[in-house]
Amino acid sequence: MYKILTLNNISIAGLDRLPRDRYEVASEITHPDAILVRSANMHDMKVPETVQAIGRAGAGVNNIPIARMTERGVPVFNAPGANANAVKELIIAGMLLAARNIPQAWSFARGLTGDDAAIQQAVESGKKRFAGFELPGRTLGVVGLGAIGVEVANAARALGMKVIGYDPTITVRRAWQLESEVGQAASVDDLVRRADFVSFHVPLTDETRGMINAERLKHMKAGGVLLNFSRNGIIDDAAAVAALDAGTLYTYVCDFPSNLLKDHPRVVTLPHIGASTHEAQENCARMVADQVREWLEDGNVHNSVNFPEINLPRNGGYRLAVVNNNVPNMVGQISTDLASVGLNILDMLSRSRDTVAVTLIDVDREPPAETLTKIRAIDGVLSVRCLGCSKNGHEQ
Repeated sequence: MYKILTLNNISIAGLDRLPRDRYEVASEITHPDAILVRSANMHDMKVPETVQAIGRAGAGVNNIPIARMTERGVPVFNAPGANANAVKELIIAGMLLAARNIPQAWSFARGLTGDDAAIQQAVESGKKRFAGFELPGRTLGVVGLGAIGVEVANAARALGMKVIGYDPTITVRRAWQLESEVGQAASVDDLVRRADFVSFHVPLTDETRGMINAERLKHMKAGGVLLNFSRNGIIDDAAAVAALDAGTLYTYVCDFPSNLLKDHPRVVTLPHIGASTHEAQENCARMVADQVREWLEDGNVHNSVNFPEINLPRNGGYRLAVVNNNVPNMVGQISTDLASVGLNILDMLSRSRDTVAVTLIDVDREPPAETLTKIRAIDGVLSVRCLGCSKNGHEQ
C-alpha cells in the first residue's frame, strides 16, 4: 500500500486516479511515499525520509525545495500545459480589458448617482474618456513558447493580431504547434521594441527576474501594454508604474497584487487566478497523479523538473529503479553487483539530466536484500527501489 500525503486540496478527479486498494491518501499521514501539493510552501518543511516523489498540481515549482530533493534522489513532477487554456483565456481577457479600458469604465459606471436621466446624461458626457482601440493589426510579443505561450500566440493570431515570439529553448513539439504566421524575435529587446502588447510565459529564475526593467521599458512602443500571468518578479513593478505615470506605458495587467499596484488607475491587477478554473485544477491533478503513480509503480518519469524523461515498458517481474549522480561507471558497478549473485538482466534503460541519472533494470528473479544494500552503498547512488519485490511490501 502506497501512502500519499496531500498538502492542499487536490481535485478528486486526480485522487481518483490512485486506486484505493493500492493507495492511502490523506492530509495527515505518517511515513508517506509521495506528496501531492499545490501552493503550500515546502521550503521550511521537514520532508519525511520515506518520500520518493513530489507532485505539484500546477506548473510553477517555486514552493518546492528542488535542489534538496534532487540530492536525495526524489523526482519533482509538475503539470505543464494542464492549465494552459485557463491562462490563455485570462490573457486574452486581459488584452481586452486594457484595450477597451473596461475596468476604468466599469468603475465610472458603478460610481454614477442620481436618477436615470442624470445617469444617462453623465454617461454621454463621460464615455469619451474610455475610448479604446481594437486588437486586430496590433502586435503581441510572447516571451516563452511553452504550452501556455503557444496557445496564447495562436489565439491572438485567430483574433487578427500580429504575433512575434522569443524562446531560445523552444522544443520541436511546441514549434510544430505554433501557427506558421507567428514571427520570431531575435531577443527580448527586439521583441519589446516591436510589440504593442508583451506577455510573459517563463519561470522565475535568476535570469528572468526583473526581465522587464526601466531600461527595457525605455525601448517599448509608446502606449504599450504589459501582461504578466506567469510569476511575480519577472517585471520590475516600480519601473512599470514609473512608465505608466510618465505616459509611455498604457496599461499593466498582472495576476500579482501589491500595495504599489492595486490602486493605480492604469493597473489591472487580479488575485492570482490565472489557473483558477475547475477544469484546470482537474487537469493538473489528473496529470500529476498519473506521473507520481508511474514513478512509484514502474520507475518511469514524465514531466519532472529535476529528473530525465525515461520510459521502459514493464512486463511484470522485478525492476530496480536506481537514482545516482551522473558520473562514469555507475551502470557498470550496478551490473557487476547483480551478476555476482547470478541475476540476469532482461532489459535495461538509463537516462541522465544534468547531475542526475535514472537507471531501470529488469531482472529474472528477486534480488537478495544484501545485493540491494550493496548497490545502495555504491558511492554516488542516491536511491534504490525494487519494484515487485515481496520483502517489506512494495519496495526495498
